[in-house]
Amino acid sequence: MSNWFKTTLLLALLTGLLLWIGDLLGGQQGIVMALVFAAVLNFAAYFFSDKIALGMHHAQPVDEASAPQLYAVVAELAQRASIPMPRLYVIPEAQPNAFATGRNPHHAAVAVTQGLLQVMDREELKGVLAHELNHVLHRDILISSVAATIAGALAMLARMAGFAMMFGGRGGDRDDRGGMSGLFFMIVAPIAAMLIQLAISRSREFAADEGGARLAGTPTGLVSALRKLGAYTQRIPMATAQPTTAHMMIANPFSGGGGLAKLFSTHPPMEQRIARLEAMVGRM
Repeated sequence: MSNWFKTTLLLALLTGLLLWIGDLLGGQQGIVMALVFAAVLNFAAYFFSDKIALGMHHAQPVDEASAPQLYAVVAELAQRASIPMPRLYVIPEAQPNAFATGRNPHHAAVAVTQGLLQVMDREELKGVLAHELNHVLHRDILISSVAATIAGALAMLARMAGFAMMFGGRGGDRDDRGGMSGLFFMIVAPIAAMLIQLAISRSREFAADEGGARLAGTPTGLVSALRKLGAYTQRIPMATAQPTTAHMMIANPFSGGGGLAKLFSTHPPMEQRIARLEAMVGRM
């Protein structure tokens, strides 16, 4: 099953949940209101996400003179991908990490930490930057915004449906059943929406790994980079890391874990990403 098919399927599942709860709520007016409200918020986030993310991480703009190797690698990859040269930034953090943002290839920015520039050799840096440019190339910011819009609207409708069922009964057992159903929709439905949204994020990471390996010409640089990222992000914290931007990073800036932590992670397990890339070596 391709990553694009998985993403489409997960978005369809989110939409199905939204319509189901809207139907239970008793009409389409609530659906329209929730969608409009969530769409306005995410419209603003979509158009200003680059400035918000870069500002949150205190990213500083750099050019060819101040970061020659970074500029040269990105310029080579952008030319190979046939996209405009993105704006470049460096984040004053010791943890090696990177992210790309911007609503399309003509409004893209790539930010890397000082730690990434210090610990990666040229081939590893190329693998990381090819991964990030693949996010730009396939407009993953748009996909994330659509998923956030649907999930946000679903959470709002779930709360509305929950209160309606909790306080809309007419006594006796019906009140009890309505109260329990209301609690279910208020708690379970938003969690389900969040899990689906996280699954979409993980699916896009797999796709960016594969596309990045092809853009770089080989998976080996990215494989080596991911091994380093997996080790360093466990040991070196990122002071500016935020839950709202963690999904944008090539590696989760927060310490990983097993069990439920993987379920609520914005990124696939590093060992799975590496195994998939290593399987590409023979094919390429």
